Amino acid sequence: QVQLVESWGGSVQAGGSLRLSCTASRVTYAMGWFRQAPGKEREGVASIEPDGSATYIDSMKGRFTISKDNTKNILYQAIKSLKPEDTAMYYCAADIVSIEPDSFGLSIPYWGQGTQVTVSS
Repeated sequence: QVQLVESWGGSVQAGGSLRLSCTASRVTYAMGWFRQAPGKEREGVASIEPDGSATYIDSMKGRFTISKDNTKNILYQAIKSLKPEDTAMYYCAADIVSIEPDSFGLSIPYWGQGTQVTVSS
């Protein structure tokens, strides 16, 4: 079993930035970020492999940066130039195989409880 705990969401104004973090209880193979806005389906943001290679959803490229501190098992998601449409619950995910961020994450076994990001205009 893997426990994932997200933190550092919050309320910011449009144009601002945040860096979300996710602490994992143990090492897994791949980790990623997904988000779900009210009334919408969950969507992927980005994923990262053990070697640090990252994959982003096309619409997330440029403003989202995923990274991982392998020594501490902490996953990060930096978001800049935040927009009101980025408002969502952001979830950390982990798997023993590669994560495809363009999926809905249906097969991913490990999830955090989520951290809320609210962007006001």
